[in-house]
Amino acid sequence: MSQFKTIKQYHSFFKFKRDFERYSLRKVRSYEIIIHWLHKVLSRSQFLILSGIIVGLVAGMAGVVLKVLVHYIHYFITHKVHFSTQLIFYALFPFLGIVLTAILVIWFFKGQSRKGIGLILHEIAQNSSLIPPVKMYSQIMQSAITVGLGGSAGLESPIAVTGAAIGSNYAHNYHLGYKERTLLLAAGATAGIAAAFNAPIAGVMFAFEILLTGVVFSDFMPLILAAVCGSLLSKIILQEEVLFHFETRQAFNYYNVPFYIGLGLLSALYARYFIVVSQRIEHFMASLKWSALQKAIMGGLVVSCLCVLMPPLFGEGYTSVKQLAGGFSEEIIKNSFFRYFPSQSWMLLVFTGFTCLLKVFATAFTIHSGGNGGNFAPSLFAGGFLGYFFALLCTHLGFEDVPFTNLVIVGMAGVMSGVMYAPLTAIFLIAESSSGYDLFIPLMIVSTTSFLLAKWFSPISPELKHLADKGKIFTKAHDKNILSLLKLDTLVEKDVQTISPEKTLRELIELVKQGHRNMIGVLNAEGRLEGVITLDDIRPIMFNAARYDTTTVRQLMKPPLAIIDLQENVADVISKFDEVNAWNLPVVNDNKLVGFVSKSGILNQYRLLLQEYS
Repeated sequence: MSQFKTIKQYHSFFKFKRDFERYSLRKVRSYEIIIHWLHKVLSRSQFLILSGIIVGLVAGMAGVVLKVLVHYIHYFITHKVHFSTQLIFYALFPFLGIVLTAILVIWFFKGQSRKGIGLILHEIAQNSSLIPPVKMYSQIMQSAITVGLGGSAGLESPIAVTGAAIGSNYAHNYHLGYKERTLLLAAGATAGIAAAFNAPIAGVMFAFEILLTGVVFSDFMPLILAAVCGSLLSKIILQEEVLFHFETRQAFNYYNVPFYIGLGLLSALYARYFIVVSQRIEHFMASLKWSALQKAIMGGLVVSCLCVLMPPLFGEGYTSVKQLAGGFSEEIIKNSFFRYFPSQSWMLLVFTGFTCLLKVFATAFTIHSGGNGGNFAPSLFAGGFLGYFFALLCTHLGFEDVPFTNLVIVGMAGVMSGVMYAPLTAIFLIAESSSGYDLFIPLMIVSTTSFLLAKWFSPISPELKHLADKGKIFTKAHDKNILSLLKLDTLVEKDVQTISPEKTLRELIELVKQGHRNMIGVLNAEGRLEGVITLDDIRPIMFNAARYDTTTVRQLMKPPLAIIDLQENVADVISKFDEVNAWNLPVVNDNKLVGFVSKSGILNQYRLLLQEYS
């Protein structure tokens, strides 16, 4: 025992040995046994730090794999596959990408097509931060096909979902609680975003601004370590052309502040346009009574036509943005129909303007018709083109010394801030990706202007508003977040007593003798609620025997102060209790009594959840 410093270490070692022998019989991986042992011997803080590193490495590698996979698919179809005209190239591959993704979802993943940041937020709020294990690889497969073959969407949302699923399932596998599971879920998504952009601070900001909204926690080291691990893997493995990175930019000049304010306003208006059009296309696709494959075919045809018309809409589009930022704007026109027109600056103005307007159509049809991707990259792409469009417009209006490159770069942050409702993520992402920390002032001007105007249009991101309205995701209102975790069906007291309105007082008193509730439901012959009776209602006459056979229940019952529908959320139920100043109310489903719910019961469950989630 001399090699062990404490008796605890001694017993832990031999418990580890027994676990190893037992798990070996079950063919459990040896590293899992080691991690289980470390979970027992390390403190909570130490194990979370270790877990942040592990999750960061795995999620970061998943992000790197997806980026490399898409890069080589792009390389193969652009360099190894030859067509007689570029027209066939842009018409064929986006269509194939969306249709093949839809087929993969239908046949291989049994139609489970839930995706996007909303999926993560829903699982945090409604499923105790448990994400299905299939999401650890399904998003990589689907988005690689969609975006790799030219679908006009981004990889960052699938990377975030993949990383979150890795963190969630790691925590579940090692029996961690809700708080730790949520933290590691966010760490996985953080690592994925950090790896995608080689931007660790942006990854952490993404977790704080988007994923952990309404979640109270004090541990942040696992997030930082996960971001560092993801970014480090990206730096080591990914080549420069794979990364979202800009080298050229102009020095910040405070004389250009009016340009940045103008671009911030324009970015906010464009972000609103992007969101509204995207939502309408989503609703349109959902309203079609078509099969998933038919929708994919239609969406693929639309995206292919748009890519033929505007080739920069093909894929993520980062290359086109880099060309604009680098001053090679003529390169983005050479494969389009616009190359047949005289090469003039106004033609470039029209081209970039239409590219901005059509990008949202290409992205929305890609995502909502059956492809897989997110709005992260499209918002950056649109912001870059919008910045260049604004710079050209200012030049045509007679302004001199317009900072073209800087407007392209900060325009990306502006549109992303307004679309994603994440100004800090946008600021640090662009600052890290362009090594442009000297552009912090214009980045903050454009991003905050866009964000504040977006919030003026809608306090909650319209992409998530329908989930927030239903109480399916957390918001900044912490009390409502806790209440949303309570399910009314589990709070209803269903062992209730009921009586017909035609019964006499004598029969009512006999019923009271057999029960233990303070409230009795009065139901008609169809089982529908007509009223309620409380002990307080009958106490003045319950000892008056002369009225036992002459008084009916109908004479004694009262209409309920309020009626609660079983489908209502608990926050609305609490509001009803407060409005009518009651402590017990009936719950109905299809106008038939289900039971009663008490305000004290809800508050007691709220208190227990508050202890667990705060």
